[in-house]
Amino acid sequence: MSEERFFTAVIEKDGDWFVALCPELDIASQGKTVEEARKNLAEAIELFLETASPSEIEERMHPEVFITQVGVSLA
Repeated sequence: MSEERFFTAVIEKDGDWFVALCPELDIASQGKTVEEARKNLAEAIELFLETASPSEIEERMHPEVFITQVGVSLA
């Protein structure tokens, strides 16, 4: 049985596309829908993890990612 690991997916609309970013590994993908972008990002992450050397994975990995909002004053 294979191990499952979860990564962050930040998805935003860019024109007619949705762009998905995994900040832990700095990997991005896109799709015509949110679900397609999420699925394509998962595939890109899997391919990277299958082909990258352990040292490359360690070098790119950002284990602490914080998603939050900040408020700014609009003058």
